[in-house]
Amino acid sequence: MRPLEGRIALVTGVSRERGIGAATVRALAGLGAGIVFTHWRPFDRAADWGADEAFPDRLEAELRSAGTLITGIEIDLMPAEAASHLMAEATRFGSISILVNNAAYSTRDDFRTLDVATLDAHFAVNVRAPILLSAELARRHVSGPGCIINLTSGSGLAPMPGEISYATTKAAIEAFTRTFAVEVAPLGITVNAVNPGPTDTGWMKEELKAALLPKFPSGRLGRPEDAARLIAWLATDDAAWITGQTIHSEGGFLRQ
Repeated sequence: MRPLEGRIALVTGVSRERGIGAATVRALAGLGAGIVFTHWRPFDRAADWGADEAFPDRLEAELRSAGTLITGIEIDLMPAEAASHLMAEATRFGSISILVNNAAYSTRDDFRTLDVATLDAHFAVNVRAPILLSAELARRHVSGPGCIINLTSGSGLAPMPGEISYATTKAAIEAFTRTFAVEVAPLGITVNAVNPGPTDTGWMKEELKAALLPKFPSGRLGRPEDAARLIAWLATDDAAWITGQTIHSEGGFLRQ
């Protein structure tokens, strides 16, 4: 069964083997979708987890050898013109009908360290780029089903101290999801958000894993594949009646 055969998905933020982006690309490709994915090595180089420099090329080669139409684009989503440039580049490979806004900018901040540059960086990647990419997809949409899936967090469910900018921008994406879903529903485009909960994508230190583990009734942390399966399903026609929703797929994570 390849329910996404003939459709092309644009997935942002695919730079690491253990990331949700990589798992999503593999899941969508497994359902028959062609893939355009983005990555930005300089951000990972500056992060605690470091860059997996060769991974985007390995992923592209892996899926191409399996018969997937796939290409990777290295692009910084922070500049104001990034979204229009990316969509124009992506559509060279065909009409984009699936958009997964997975790329995220995240740094620690609180009221002592918060400044304009930090807020602007989070807004540019976590809010402006997904919104403009979604608008570009809708403006270019001609016919047939379309699907936009935004990755969010649990900031709408509980406070996230020390992550003021990240929590605020992710909450903004939930509000955008509700409103944009109504606007583009007449075009046959669904818009949903997925909150995967705490997911072990390589960024967690062992101390944090130990603290989080008792909060999962299943006895394990979230895995990238957990989020990817839901995202891939939302992209199929089986989910055509679901729109404007934020799905908290957290494995029963206990916040108390």
